[in-house]
Amino acid sequence: MTVTLRSLEVAVPATELAQEEVRDVFAAQPGLTRLGERLVATSFNSSGIERRYSALNEWDGPPPGEEPVFFEADTGRFLNPTTAARNQIFVREATELYTRVAASALEAAEGISAADVTHVITVSCTGFFAPGPDYRIVRALDLDPSVQRYHLGFMGCYAALPALRQAQTICRADPDAVVLVATVELCTLHVRTSNDPDTIVGSSLFADGAAAAIVTGKDLPSAAPLLQLDHFETVLTPVGEESMAWNIGDNGFEMVLGTYVPHIIDEHITGALAPLLTHDPSLADLPYRDIEHWAIHPGGRSILDKVEAKLELDEAQLVPARETLRDYGNMSSATVMFVLQKILRAATPGTTERVCSMAFGPGLTVETALLTTIGAPSTPDAGSGAAPETVPATGPTRP
Repeated sequence: MTVTLRSLEVAVPATELAQEEVRDVFAAQPGLTRLGERLVATSFNSSGIERRYSALNEWDGPPPGEEPVFFEADTGRFLNPTTAARNQIFVREATELYTRVAASALEAAEGISAADVTHVITVSCTGFFAPGPDYRIVRALDLDPSVQRYHLGFMGCYAALPALRQAQTICRADPDAVVLVATVELCTLHVRTSNDPDTIVGSSLFADGAAAAIVTGKDLPSAAPLLQLDHFETVLTPVGEESMAWNIGDNGFEMVLGTYVPHIIDEHITGALAPLLTHDPSLADLPYRDIEHWAIHPGGRSILDKVEAKLELDEAQLVPARETLRDYGNMSSATVMFVLQKILRAATPGTTERVCSMAFGPGLTVETALLTTIGAPSTPDAGSGAAPETVPATGPTRP
């Protein structure tokens, strides 16, 4: 049974952060050593990021009558709120993003209405609440109260691919199923100043964003390009459990992102791809670059560099991932969906092309997917590759 992703929409919060300005704020924090200052400069300057977005709205000062929680705009000093205070912001801001991006995905799915949705799968590793985002989406979009709901929590940067795999499994089991998948990550809620290299690297990379998709096995006409979900695999590398982790602390979630991660990926990426490519013998013996598109989770510029070099990919095949990193940063699980949207929107009308997707996370876990773009048969400008409309028209633009 063929299962397709029929719409894919993305969204970001209103506050835009210029990477250079955020770098300067971090470098000026009290308590930072000279080594810490050098690490901040190196990490931010080599990140491959120009701008990011944040759900925090205190960069220009708190709302009138309120005390700052995360950032003192007048002194330029980061505060250190409790995990509870950070999670309270998550509940409010994540709910808005979940419902907004889910509504956009539903509206964009031709031939599908709210009454058709049978399942909702939500994803996040940056906050918790119950009734959760799955419940909020059902209420906000006026879905059937009997919709089956699932939440994938605290899996990390790779979690969007297991969510799509679960949607595929549901649709193969039920030909009438329509699954709404939504991921929201508010990584900047856990920002902190530190001399620790792992914390500094995380501060230079992580950002906030959201994505949602409609997945079904129903055979419906579409004037837009589609993404066929073919195969998924999971591989745990033999090393790396201590190199990437995500823990809950008293003052937010604590990211461990070791500098050795790119080397682990370099050593084990071909082994992680092997189980996926065995699903299609026509691809197993080809050079990796002969697979047209590569939707790689841009965990950082060094990771993309390692993937490109190890697999001997053409520079153009990593452009969607590098552009996503440049314009949005690392939004954890939502990021690979931004990359997939770029590839999908550039699909050539009337053709099919293969896509190999990879995302990396705690474990070290490598999630892979083999997909196929189906170009719209009657959309002359489907290959324009226009940038996604994600940024609100107004909002603060400086830290």
